Amino acid sequence: MQVGRKSCWRQLQASFFRLLCLIPTGFPVRSVDMQRATDNITIRQGDTAIIRCYVDDKVSKVAWLNRSNIIFAGQDKWSLDPRVDLVTKGQLEYSLRIQKVDVYDEGSYTCSIQTKQQPKTSQVYLIVQVPANIYKVSEDITVNEGSNVTLSCLASGRPDPTITWRLLNPSAEPLDGEEYLDIIGITRNQAGRYECKASNDVATPDVKYVNVVVNYPPTIKKTQSSETPVGRMGTLQCDATAVPTPEFEWYRDEKRLSNSQGINIQILGTTTILMIANVTEEDYGNYTCVASNRLGVQNASLFLYRPGTGRDINGSACVSQSLWLLLASCACLFFKC
Repeated sequence: MQVGRKSCWRQLQASFFRLLCLIPTGFPVRSVDMQRATDNITIRQGDTAIIRCYVDDKVSKVAWLNRSNIIFAGQDKWSLDPRVDLVTKGQLEYSLRIQKVDVYDEGSYTCSIQTKQQPKTSQVYLIVQVPANIYKVSEDITVNEGSNVTLSCLASGRPDPTITWRLLNPSAEPLDGEEYLDIIGITRNQAGRYECKASNDVATPDVKYVNVVVNYPPTIKKTQSSETPVGRMGTLQCDATAVPTPEFEWYRDEKRLSNSQGINIQILGTTTILMIANVTEEDYGNYTCVASNRLGVQNASLFLYRPGTGRDINGSACVSQSLWLLLASCACLFFKC
């Protein structure tokens, strides 16, 4: 019962104060110092806002209100918010300070003045800006080449942030997409680190990253055959690209080769090397490099051949380089004649 009486008495005090200060609802806004009719203050979330109000020695009563709630009546604090206090420099300033401003502080603040002649009010609208913040972004993903991919990047802020995407390759050009970035039929060249940036000019942009791995079947990019004399070491090399990293196998005709006496197979990432020690006549011929992963297989033929025979491992119709030069010279002489 006593609490109810206190609440009622508080309401009566507020009503009495409004009547005393003559602050009717919808009263026209006028500046105390008559410099401007209204004012907006823009502040960043977390900063300190000081809402200025200046008075003169003719003022009998003064108060601060937020919407219809009294914050200060003279030097008496009505608000329970510990972040709020007065800034007074002598008797001419009666400013309101709000520390660690948050979005719920946004709104209209009124400095109400009671003089002997008439009441005056100075109204300020506090605008609270919030830095851009990315609160949800796609996780790193692995997809197969040709798949459709959608990356998401959700951000908040006041004003609403602008979201941009880039693939961090050497060009790093902006991509067409905002909260959602759609990639139709993704290719291996579109794999990499994607950057999502949210900005609203309130603070440094917020940036998050998404790593996209694109799986694709092996492609043999380079092969190196070997011209090796008898008794020397022959080396065949096969380079392939693939994701996941390819597995390699070597074949001679239909027989799969393995590390054994005289044969050494090395696999270094996406490169494989077949080394044949102490080459004999029987070692000359065609070898097959096979690169595979779970998405596909590709093979390529390489040759181990004796010097001076080109790649005719059977010694049939391949002409050596010196013979070709001789024939070319004869042709030149024939046409000149």
